[in-house]
Amino acid sequence: MKRKEKLFEHKIELILWNGESIHYELETKKEASKQLAKCKKHPQFKIVRLTYRGKLIKEFDCFTRQWIKETGIPIIESYTDELTLRALHYRLVARGMTNTNRHYKRVVAAMIEARWEGLVNFDAFKDHERESIGMTASDETTVDSKSERAKTQVEAWMTSYSKNRWENQPYYPEVFIEKKALQGVFDRVCTRHAVALNPCKGYPSLTFLYDAKERFDDAINDGKNPVILYFGDYDPSGEDIPRSIEETLARMGTLVEVRRIALMEHQVIEWELPPAPAKDTDTRSATWDGLGQVELDAVMPEKLKELCTNAIESIFDASLHAELIEQEKEEREEFQTILKDFVSEL
Repeated sequence: MKRKEKLFEHKIELILWNGESIHYELETKKEASKQLAKCKKHPQFKIVRLTYRGKLIKEFDCFTRQWIKETGIPIIESYTDELTLRALHYRLVARGMTNTNRHYKRVVAAMIEARWEGLVNFDAFKDHERESIGMTASDETTVDSKSERAKTQVEAWMTSYSKNRWENQPYYPEVFIEKKALQGVFDRVCTRHAVALNPCKGYPSLTFLYDAKERFDDAINDGKNPVILYFGDYDPSGEDIPRSIEETLARMGTLVEVRRIALMEHQVIEWELPPAPAKDTDTRSATWDGLGQVELDAVMPEKLKELCTNAIESIFDASLHAELIEQEKEEREEFQTILKDFVSEL
């Protein structure tokens, strides 16, 4: 009688930190469980997967909440810019962690634990998705404190005269970013260059774009060329949003140039950013042939600031600005004289 051939339908792949993969083929579930336990104890264990008849049954990795805390806390302590949980996730991906939504949720859970355990300050992360509006003033007021504040304000007004930075420039720029969570990264650069910052939160609404259209129309009436400097994810929607913005504004009757500054495929390759599969929920994924989804959050804040600065400065005429500053100096004296006369007549 012919002996029955063994079927090795349980397969294990062990991925080590050095990039090596070790494969095991086992006959029974019991044997597979024992080998799986051994793999998890391997000193170089990174990821281990168990499949049965080609179907993934179990997957384990070393990126536990404890690993996230031990690896993430030094990153948090070294950060000089505003840090979001998504940005921390990408810093951990750069350290080898798998780039999936499941791991992002694990980062969130680990950082919740770390803050309650006193390992991380509660204000370590910025949340631009939620914010308080206005304030409840409850400090005691006195005539002296109010008068001192008024004097300071008057003095500030006397020296505050300045020309609008873009008033004699040929361009009228605004920065559009896909992610509101990155508002803090771009805010300082835009404020320093006196450029409007617009967090779109994905595809901007018609109301949002109509408000922008009216600003661009005013700029066009002043003889300027409006331009949008766009920063978004490298994925099907991130590539399509600039087209949608430009076409929607054109349909409203306003032609605006949209320049996509980031994130581009060559930047993903050059900066070795870790891609993930495009989202199944994005209907554009089926026809997209990109490298894989990479969120703008994966780029270091310093790099984003540099990109934004360079994009703004590329359309800024420094010689025209020098002329404006000279005009400003002359007009400031006249401005101060008018204010002094006004105050003396009160």
